Amino acid sequence: MQDPFDYSRRTVLVTGAAQGFGRAICLAFAARGAQVIACDIQQAQVEETAALCGEGTLAFTVDISSPEAVNALFCTLASHRLQVDTLVNNAGGVVGQSGQPLETVTFTQWQAIVDVNLNGVFLMSQAAVAGMKARQFGRIINISSRAGLDVSLTGIQAYASAKAGQIGLTRQLAHELGPWNITVNNVAPGFIRSNPSTEKQWEAMGSAGQQRLVDNIALRRLGVAEDIAHAVLYFASDWANWVTGQVLSVDGGR
Repeated sequence: MQDPFDYSRRTVLVTGAAQGFGRAICLAFAARGAQVIACDIQQAQVEETAALCGEGTLAFTVDISSPEAVNALFCTLASHRLQVDTLVNNAGGVVGQSGQPLETVTFTQWQAIVDVNLNGVFLMSQAAVAGMKARQFGRIINISSRAGLDVSLTGIQAYASAKAGQIGLTRQLAHELGPWNITVNNVAPGFIRSNPSTEKQWEAMGSAGQQRLVDNIALRRLGVAEDIAHAVLYFASDWANWVTGQVLSVDGGR
């Protein structure tokens, strides 16, 4: 019986691959034989991810919120005869922002978060899906957040809205793309200390706030980036062949 977690015949593109969840996801697929394409706007860090994954992993610097940049990326991949069959839309975050009252939020601030957390998922999926349809196979896994199902710990309105929108897009695309054997699923992580932004949020909570956060988790501990990578591996695997349009909360239990 073939190992359902053998990805030696897969080409996996991961956005937001410079650190945190994205790096862990790249490492997990590379360790299981996949051709990994690591993408991020941070050049030095994404190249470091590729180096950690080992020979054969490719790194591209790309702004996924730009239609032109996404188109250029897929043209480059096509020129190298690389056909993406597994897309992990992980790029996101609060782009350096912190919570503030609604009346003080500028449209530029709102748009910056929506661009990377929602528009980027749309653009990357749109670019990848033609090849998946042609091969009658594809896996799209989007990384949202607990904020998309509840409220954001940061208090950032655009972040909660964009992640909720991403979950809606996941469900819609699952129905649209199902006839081509393309599954679309979503992983909704809880709070995990995985990058400089989450470290900043953790520190801002103070010891009392940190303890409250942990006390509200059923397992009474924070997760790690590898927990998210493992959920992604499942959705990409043959064990999830009849699973689509789903949201898997990986948050230690609420």
